[in-house]
Amino acid sequence: MLDPMERISETLFGLIMALTFICSLGIATSGNIRIQTMLIGALGCNLAWGIVDGGLYLLARINERGGKNLTLRAIRQAPDAKTAQRVIADALPPELASVLPAEQLELMRQKVLQSPEPERPKLTGRDWTGALGLCLLSFLATFPVVIPFIFISDAKLALRVSNAVALAMLLCCGYAFGLRSGINPWAAGLSMVAVGSALVGITVALGG
Repeated sequence: MLDPMERISETLFGLIMALTFICSLGIATSGNIRIQTMLIGALGCNLAWGIVDGGLYLLARINERGGKNLTLRAIRQAPDAKTAQRVIADALPPELASVLPAEQLELMRQKVLQSPEPERPKLTGRDWTGALGLCLLSFLATFPVVIPFIFISDAKLALRVSNAVALAMLLCCGYAFGLRSGINPWAAGLSMVAVGSALVGITVALGG
């Protein structure tokens, strides 16, 4: 399943994708905005992004497990204990590896040698659920941004309200990011709004 930071990141990406598309379409149509085009385009754009992101998530899981298997194989095939211990230390966070004595590294090496050969990396049901969650999250993140086009008949006003909703959601994502990261939530929220707005502005300026 997805951890909180993955959910926050995916919501952020979905918002930026939807906001970029809506702003670009608003510029391309020179104000002659068709609400149906906005709805279909924004939802379709994020659905496509969600499918791609879900696929990348599955590839990342395979790569992660394959990397762990390669590390275990390197430990098993090391020519001597010192080399194997160095492989183990390199696989650990630097802060942890720096305080572990050689005896602990040797104990880990012995445990690896006694353990069975790891299975070939494969996808699990949990992986597929996570990929589906990413796809749905990216798609659902679009709905608050397109809701103004459903309830407001004035397309230009709906566009402004949509932009405001997206920026408010960016603020919420940043605030949640700050809480999870141990930094000032409001600073993180405002930074997320600034970064998101800048990314959208750059994309629109480049014709994206």
